[in-house]
Amino acid sequence: MNNEARAVTIVMVEDDEGHARLIEKNIRRAGVNNEIIPFTNGTDALNYMFGPDGSGEVSAGRHLLILLDLNLPDMTGIDILERVKANQHTKPAPVVVLTTTDDAREIQRCYELGANVYITKPVNYEGFANAIRQLGLFFSVMQVPQTL
Repeated sequence: MNNEARAVTIVMVEDDEGHARLIEKNIRRAGVNNEIIPFTNGTDALNYMFGPDGSGEVSAGRHLLILLDLNLPDMTGIDILERVKANQHTKPAPVVVLTTTDDAREIQRCYELGANVYITKPVNYEGFANAIRQLGLFFSVMQVPQTL
């Protein structure tokens, strides 16, 4: 990621470990070497981003990029997206929704809540790997704002 690439932390919320490995592998193949912190459920991801007191102040001053699956075991990605974008500290963080759901209403809802990018995971392995490599190339040139 351009300018302060090393300071940007990628928070990946993905419950399918195979998908998580594939995402990380293909982001790395695109030349993105930022820290990727994986979470398999929303509770742990929110605890990381909002801290023990739930204020989100723990994220202040950091550069976060969030990769978010919508289908999680403990809550929906929509719930996470709502909380991230409603919090003054995490609101500036770009959110990339990366999910198998291609329902038009769901896509609309994510954009209304503040998602920056919505990507439907291709069903086949090669298509998925290629989509993630392209996403990694996008990450290598994008600017990520500092959280407040």
